[in-house]
Amino acid sequence: MHLEILVEDQSGKKALDILVPKIIGDEHTCRIISYKGIGRIPRNLKGSTDPYKRILLDQLPRLLRGYGNTFVNNPPGYSAAVIVVCDLDDKHLSTFREELHMILETCNPQPETRFCIAVEEGEAWFLGDISAIKKAYPHAKMTILKKYVNDSICDTWERLADAIYIGGSQKLSAQGWQRVGAEKSAWAIKITPHMDVEKNKSQSFCSFCQELKDLAEII
Repeated sequence: MHLEILVEDQSGKKALDILVPKIIGDEHTCRIISYKGIGRIPRNLKGSTDPYKRILLDQLPRLLRGYGNTFVNNPPGYSAAVIVVCDLDDKHLSTFREELHMILETCNPQPETRFCIAVEEGEAWFLGDISAIKKAYPHAKMTILKKYVNDSICDTWERLADAIYIGGSQKLSAQGWQRVGAEKSAWAIKITPHMDVEKNKSQSFCSFCQELKDLAEII
């Protein structure tokens, strides 16, 4: 199986570069492609015609159509799939899923596709493994981490920052979004090597793992 995994930012790519082999091993091929933000689903479902505007949802209709046309020409016995990974943020989960599937339905042919949504944000997947956070950041504030409810809507990255970043989310935010992005990438690099993918308490992460395993036909 070959997987094309689309993520909305660099920190997501850095995390999945480490996590995907933990989940499905090294016998499958995988390309993880990061974008410069999540953007919005186009109203006409046609997507941006400018490939240089690397915003995931803006580009998604064009990308899925392209994968559909590519995969249909795969040789017999060669399986490939697209996995779209994005944050829920403040969207309604079932409505967002419906909108994503509407994009897929406009494709002819349709590529094998899975939509995996981190609830509320990608940092929820780190917070699903507090032990991994503690190994990466021994000074982490356990009082904050223990109060976190898995996959809750609670300003997730800020909660993690309050637990592990000196000065917390307020100090980090004051330094601008470029600095926030750099710190998120650092969290991904430091925390994911310690994560136990079989014991994570984030339901959205477990769903992502199951999608990968199903595609790779791992029981």
